Amino acid sequence: MQVDETHDPALESWVESANDPNTDFPPQNLPFGTFRTAADRNWRPGVAIGDQIVDLWRAGYASGRVLRDLMNSLPGERAELRRSLSRGLQRGARDTERLQDALVAQSEAQVGLPCPIGDYTDFYVGIHHARAVGALFRPENPLLPNYRAMPIGYHGRASTIFASGHCFARPWGQVKEEGEHAASLAPTRRLDFELELGAFVGRGNDPGTRVTMDEAEDHLVGLVLLNDWSARDIQAWEYVPLGPFLGKNFATTISPWIVTMEAMAPFRRPYRRPAEDPAPLPYLSSSSNSRTGAIDIDLEVFLETPALRTTGQAPVRICSSSFAEAAYWTLSQMVAHHTVNGCSLRTGDLLGTGTLSGPAATQAGSLLERTQGGTRAVQIAPGETRTFLLDGDVVILRAHCVRPGFRALGFGECRAGVGPAPGSPL
Repeated sequence: MQVDETHDPALESWVESANDPNTDFPPQNLPFGTFRTAADRNWRPGVAIGDQIVDLWRAGYASGRVLRDLMNSLPGERAELRRSLSRGLQRGARDTERLQDALVAQSEAQVGLPCPIGDYTDFYVGIHHARAVGALFRPENPLLPNYRAMPIGYHGRASTIFASGHCFARPWGQVKEEGEHAASLAPTRRLDFELELGAFVGRGNDPGTRVTMDEAEDHLVGLVLLNDWSARDIQAWEYVPLGPFLGKNFATTISPWIVTMEAMAPFRRPYRRPAEDPAPLPYLSSSSNSRTGAIDIDLEVFLETPALRTTGQAPVRICSSSFAEAAYWTLSQMVAHHTVNGCSLRTGDLLGTGTLSGPAATQAGSLLERTQGGTRAVQIAPGETRTFLLDGDVVILRAHCVRPGFRALGFGECRAGVGPAPGSPL
């Protein structure tokens, strides 16, 4: 992924809102998404620019109304589309009529999932999270031996992935608290968020083939924010011996705009492992990954409680961390490991990173870490604390790529709220 004319920090657009220094979507970003309007309920592909959306189908950049077709294109073809859009949207462009006619205000559009998601794998690449959670349950051995040998992951549930803006019901499940004689069926009392990124697969690979490290990023379109909601009491009772199930699969939220790999080219940095750690096996190593495998992305979590809403106060930031500092494994390593056994990835598959915490308490990407398993409440506002989420709470994830000499890029919000548990399923 090369830095080119589309990343010029001086680039401005005739879409004036894109020149606002506070926008997530300047002309240097141009993320992909899917939207519809009240006048046309058909979903169609678009690109966010300032407070507007370019309807790619109407502008003639997409032959159909499905973003999946563009996602499946070769990286060079997507890069050429990006350059064409950039030139047409920049201030002083000669022929703007086609793009002007294809603009839709974001305030008048509904955004959804970028594409149907066939499969979802959630990894565990955040080493500070893995160490902190491991210490809660295995103080003498927080990181298991395989953590430094390969990217750990599990197969999630694609049917309950939702775009930002939804509300979900507090889930039921089996729970068994310490000291209780037997498990019971109950709504979770330990509902949590997880701060993650999600990578969308563009081109897939055939069954029985593997994607090498040098090929891996050619198979990715870009990144979204991802909240892997977790019911910690359900999870704790069920996860041995096969891992997460009902404690995870009730809801996952993603931001609707895919920030492309091309857009993030200026924010790459070298990937480094601690010198004392064992080197990865050759299939998880490449010179390009060492040079530019990490990406500078600043991450934040905000909590909006019913009390804050009632009094008109802004959501409170409860976490800030960094993808480059949190991730022990890179995107390329996730793809290479996922396919080394011949597993086939397909266009639209989603790969979660796992929780991206930093080493400090204020960088904890989940309440499980921040509250030390629910033993230390977090102060939200005067007189208001949390150990885990309550009904009416709204969690908001935000992210930005920032580096001196380049225009900052945003991801938009990943927002969802917690509703009360439905009546007893019995």
